[in-house]
Amino acid sequence: MGAMSIGHWLIVLVVVLLLFGPKRLGDVGKGLGQGLKGLRDGLSGKDQEANPNGTPPGNDARPEKADTK
Repeated sequence: MGAMSIGHWLIVLVVVLLLFGPKRLGDVGKGLGQGLKGLRDGLSGKDQEANPNGTPPGNDARPEKADTK
């Protein structure tokens, strides 16, 4: 009684498709895929390899000027 069979999964799939529609499910799938790709890139350190100083892309980090007083 605990395991879901293929028939159960098909019923769940049909209900989800009726609730959200095919276009919205495509958008959700695309967003999920991009999120997982970003997670994998972050875990593997690809962001740090692209920027050796450790700053995120688009961040123009300039060293602070020291007071000369």
